[in-house]
Amino acid sequence: MTDLRNTGRGIMREVIGDDYFDKREASTNAFNAEARRLSEEYCFGEIWSRPGLDRKTRSLLSITTMIALNRQHELRIHVGTALNNGATPDEIREVLLQSIIYCGLPAGLEGVRVAEEVLASRGLL
Repeated sequence: MTDLRNTGRGIMREVIGDDYFDKREASTNAFNAEARRLSEEYCFGEIWSRPGLDRKTRSLLSITTMIALNRQHELRIHVGTALNNGATPDEIREVLLQSIIYCGLPAGLEGVRVAEEVLASRGLL
């Protein structure tokens, strides 16, 4: 395993949490292993490890990106990641409101629904 991949896996475990990481590990198979390797090495090992932005900011940016791309599954993960990285529900709400304007009302409202589910599941609503 490369140093970049080890770095990425460590960051991934920290930002998405042990439970999700362990489930992801348990579901890795011959078909998805290479895609997961790319995610670990380049997304987390290369980009999330850069010093230019803190993890909370990266998480909040990821929320907007997932809304813009209409990726609810990944949005759920990134709302949880943002909370793990120190974002508050108020900060997440502000990102959602900005996303409504820049990404469009339907996509933004879907983002609000997804975020509400995550926040409620953590007892934050």
